Amino acid sequence: MINRRTMLAGTAATFALAAAPVSAKSDPIVSIQEGRLRGALEGGLSVFRGIRYGEDTGSTRFQAPVPAKAWSGVRDALSFGPVCPQRGDRYAPETEDCLFLNVWTPGLDVHAKRPVMVYFHGGAYSTGSVTDPMNDGSHLAARGDVVVVTVNHRLNAFGYLYLAGLDARFADSGNVGQLDLILALQWIKRNIAAFGGDASRVMVFGQSGGGAKIATLMGMPAAKGLFHSAATMSGQQVTAQGAMNGTARTRAYMAELGLGDGDVGKLLTLPTEALVEALHATDPILGKSVYFGPTLDMKWLDRHPFWPDANPQSNDIPMILGNTHDETRAFISPDGDKVRGLNWDNIAARLGPELKIDLPPDWVVAQYRDHFPDYSAEQVFYAATTAGRSWPGQVIEADARAAAGAKATWVYQLDFPSPLEPRRGAFHTHDIPLVFGTLDAEGSRTGTGADARAVSEKMMDAFIALARHGNPNHSGMAEWPSYTLPDRATMVFDAHTRAVNDPRKWQRELFARAPYIQPGS
Repeated sequence: MINRRTMLAGTAATFALAAAPVSAKSDPIVSIQEGRLRGALEGGLSVFRGIRYGEDTGSTRFQAPVPAKAWSGVRDALSFGPVCPQRGDRYAPETEDCLFLNVWTPGLDVHAKRPVMVYFHGGAYSTGSVTDPMNDGSHLAARGDVVVVTVNHRLNAFGYLYLAGLDARFADSGNVGQLDLILALQWIKRNIAAFGGDASRVMVFGQSGGGAKIATLMGMPAAKGLFHSAATMSGQQVTAQGAMNGTARTRAYMAELGLGDGDVGKLLTLPTEALVEALHATDPILGKSVYFGPTLDMKWLDRHPFWPDANPQSNDIPMILGNTHDETRAFISPDGDKVRGLNWDNIAARLGPELKIDLPPDWVVAQYRDHFPDYSAEQVFYAATTAGRSWPGQVIEADARAAAGAKATWVYQLDFPSPLEPRRGAFHTHDIPLVFGTLDAEGSRTGTGADARAVSEKMMDAFIALARHGNPNHSGMAEWPSYTLPDRATMVFDAHTRAVNDPRKWQRELFARAPYIQPGS
């Protein structure tokens, strides 16, 4: 089992790694520390799916993960492993035995030393999986001559239920999902050379909750040195959940299961299905489904990621921070009750509950109407909910890095709208297929037209350049200036991609008049 000392130390031993030669007529076989793996040749790439990096967590619920044990013979790595149990069955099969990762590589030469791009999926710490077709790593690996790794880990109560406030036996419980990711990064450090990767050039990138996981890792001492550049896509974590709020949420979750403070041990024997069913418990702080996320436990996470400033631990890590222009058009449907029948008489009442910044909604609406007189009520609603809910965290993080003197910071804004669903604009998650090059994958709404391909190529090459050189600039795009104050240079990705200083300055300043309320803190 991992403990703080071994995780902080990382992997000190050096292992002899060898890869079997691969011919066009044979399946690729690779030797790693734990054993030998058989993958598949796909479009000139060697692909390994469902590689176990940690043991089954079913018998170690709410505890730090255990590294994968060695095996004899050759183990198949031909299909995705199961994902963490969660509400809904989109990514079935789902089991607590979910610590698996996947690798796409152009070749198995241990001397190739290709950059490594490691993706963490979104889903607000509670849902999601890298088995989503938009997360396929083949286009990135082939285009950039890089090794792409995608990682599944524990989510929701299985990964973030904070029990230490009720039972000292579970001192790691509020952050075990993060410890899974650290274990995966340790596996990569130990084994990626066998896949042609360079363990000294590991870039982590993630969208939404995946970006938040990265922001949190940047403030965790156990993750220090395990990655060398980072990119967050609509994913921020300014502050973590506090221990007292975490305990209050745990009590609400346990009450849904019919358990009290002295019943923590009973959580270990309840069926997985019961733990999933209880996820709809009401959060005592937020008043909706209970929040799960990293906890300021003073063991693994001993300060907030970006408050009161950017954690000095990671200010020298080159970093991209990005958001989409119309974030909230993804999860507030244009055809749903919050927008249907929207007009100037009811917009303030509907807008207020959606903001994470406590300003009078009627005043906010009046400011928008004055500044954007041609906007409809719907346009004001989406602009304000994006600027006052889903974007401020990124501004805080980028400004904090700039204020700390972190020179290697670049910010983007995706303006390219969906040509398939115009009312959605450039919505939350719209950048995933653009960065992965999976424009025609199930779930993508980018289309495959010339503009979509051009935007995708620029974004892919920028992320690849960051992984390779620690700087996203490349010859196929206008210069992307680093983010400094007061200029706030931002690369706007669109049919006409260009760098703009502070492109939403008025909205940024409007919502800077009151503190941002970090979800879950």
